[in-house]
Amino acid sequence: MFKHILIPTDGSRLALKGIKAGAKLARALGARVTGLYVVAPYAPPMYGEAAMYVPGLSARDYKRNGARAARKALAVVESEARRAGVPFAAKVIYSALPWEGILRAARSGKCDAVAIASHGRGGLGGLILGSETQRVLAHSKIPVLVVR
Repeated sequence: MFKHILIPTDGSRLALKGIKAGAKLARALGARVTGLYVVAPYAPPMYGEAAMYVPGLSARDYKRNGARAARKALAVVESEARRAGVPFAAKVIYSALPWEGILRAARSGKCDAVAIASHGRGGLGGLILGSETQRVLAHSKIPVLVVR
C-alpha cells in the first residue's frame, strides 16, 4: 500500500505520537520512513519604518541553532524507525510556512503518505491558533494519518 512515509516533527512531545504511529505503520506495511524537520528562514531583526537594526541572533547562529534542533528532533524519529526495523532517512528544509515545507518535502521525496500529530483543537481555538496539521490535510494530494 504505502512504500514511503514522511514523518514531520517539531521536536515536541506531541510530535512523538505521530512519530510512533508512523513508524508502526511503516513496519506493518514494509515501508521506509523519512523524518522531516522544517526550519523557518532567517529574518534579520528589524524595528519600525526606518528599519533600524536591533541586535539579536546572527544568521550564522540562527543556522547553527536550527541545525542543532533538527538533529535532536530527527534523532527521535530515527530511534523509532530503528525500533520498528524500517529504513530511515532524515531531511531538513527551510520554509516560512511549515505546512508548505511538509508538502514540498513529500512531493520531492516521492512519499505516498504523511504521518503527523495534531493537538486536536477545533472550533474557535483551531480558527484563531491555526493548525499546521489542518493545512497539510487541506492541501495534501496524498493520504495523511493524523494522530491525536
